[in-house]
Amino acid sequence: MASGTLGQASLAAITNTTVYTVGATPSVFNVAMNNTSGFPVAVNLAIAAISTPTAAEYLEFETVIPPNSVLERGGIVATSGKLVVAYASVAGVSVNVYGYEG
Repeated sequence: MASGTLGQASLAAITNTTVYTVGATPSVFNVAMNNTSGFPVAVNLAIAAISTPTAAEYLEFETVIPPNSVLERGGIVATSGKLVVAYASVAGVSVNVYGYEG
């Protein structure tokens, strides 16, 4: 059972990135997407079965994060094998997944 930081990534522009894969048991976690650039950035966040999410799997889609700001989603529960997939319109976004694997 892991707890604390479950996954971290610095996103490349216009690329889906798997930040965390849920292990053998369900997980409860938060996701923070930090825009460290000086520009507004459009981001997507999904809990998906594969690294290319379907429309139904998005928690956030084309949500704009202002410069030097954060978007945080908390209390997410996901089952075994699900992926946390993040995307940004430009580079300069870091993603942190933290929580508890049951």
